[in-house]
This record gives sequence, C-alpha cells and structure tokens, in this order.
Amino acid sequence: MKSKILLLLIPFLFIKPFIINAQNPVDIVKRAQDLLYAKSSYVEMTMTIIKPNWQRKLGMKVWALEPDYAMIFITEPARDKGTVTLKRKNEIWNYLPTVQKIIKIPPSMMNQSWMGSDFTNDDLVRSSSYVDDYTHKLLSEEKFSGYDCYKIESIPKPNAGIVWSKVVSFISKNSYMQLKSEFYDENGKLIKIFVGSEIKNMSGKTIPTKWEMIPLDKEGSKTVIEYQKIEWNIKIDESFFSQQNMTRLK
Repeated sequence: MKSKILLLLIPFLFIKPFIINAQNPVDIVKRAQDLLYAKSSYVEMTMTIIKPNWQRKLGMKVWALEPDYAMIFITEPARDKGTVTLKRKNEIWNYLPTVQKIIKIPPSMMNQSWMGSDFTNDDLVRSSSYVDDYTHKLLSEEKFSGYDCYKIESIPKPNAGIVWSKVVSFISKNSYMQLKSEFYDENGKLIKIFVGSEIKNMSGKTIPTKWEMIPLDKEGSKTVIEYQKIEWNIKIDESFFSQQNMTRLK
C-alpha cells in the first residue's frame, strides 16, 4: 500500500485457497495478497507519522469487506478521535467530528496525503486491485531479512491510472509474506519503500505486524503501522459501510 492502507493502512486482511504453481509470478502475488486480505476483517492498530522535527501517533479501528469496502475510525489522540474515513469501491469520504460534516474526496485530491501520513487517499482505493492492475514478472530469487524470497517486478497496465512505472516486491518463498516493496517513478527512480517486519501469529495467520512506508526523497520521514489485534472473516454486511454509520461509530 504504495501498498495495501494501509497498505494503510493499511496493509491488513485475508486468505483464500489456491492450487497453483508457485513459480507463476501472478500466483505468487495472489498468495501474498491473500495472506493480508480476506473476505472480511477487523483490525486495531496504531499509525505513527515520523517527520524530522515531530511525530504524531494515531490509534484506529478498521473494518473491511473485501475488495470494495473499508471503514477507518480514529480512536486517539483526543483531538482526532471520531474522525472516520469510508471507502466504497473507488470513492472515499471523510467525517470530521469537529465540524460534524462528511466530505467526499474529489479525484483531484486522491494523491494527497491521508491523515498527514506517507500514504495517499489513492492507496486506500488501489490496494485491493494490485493483482489485476499490474503485469507481474519473476526477476530472480534473493534473500531479504533472512528469508528466501521471490523478487517480482510489477508493471502497471496501460489503463490502470497508476503513477508508478513499476513496483518491485520481495515475497517469501515458504509463506508468501510480502516483506518489501519498492516504488519507482516514471523516470525509473526509486521513490519509496514499504517494509514488513516483526513476524507474529495473529489469530492463526503468521504475518508481518509492523509496516514502514519510507519516502526516500524526504530524509528523516516515514510512517509506521503496527497491528495490535486482527479478527479474520468477521460477520459484517455491506450496509455497515454507509455515510450514516460514519457518525455512529465508537
């Protein structure tokens, strides 16, 4: 998330069964995405925004119904508590409790920062379409962070509307954890990296529980996401993800 908001934010949800040839790069990417994404989920996590001269930490609850719906509720700090982001397919709304107003994010602002982090509004929308929006190629097999990994190059398809010229991912061979993603601009320059660490079992699934989005053109800046709790395949309906419900969450 760019990778899953969470990469967000995000980066956080589930697994489906596949019978595949693990050498096929599309299937490898599917396995990696399905490890983090599922039919539905509930996550409690923190997001720490780190800048050269200041830090800001947000607590949040996230409900998701893949691939099209997500609700993010800010629990702390007190001044931000009650702020809500709603994703419905390719559209995003924010609820601001201080003015009691719901604001739709226009297309012109999709590449703007989400909550001041190194994730954008577009990351929230794009995360679930990563498999289909890119053409994937297996480059090599390399070690990363002590794991034997597939190194996969993903090139956006012509009509995908993606700002990156390519994304290079390192996916562990044994468990299909996506441990690192590199994002390159249209000139082939590496702009930012997304790294997963602190591997733990969360409700029966072994995944990275700490994620760092690091922009290479902003020295001393990064955004860190840490999972405290995940529930997989919760009972939740599409009707939960409504503008009316944005004002009722606690």
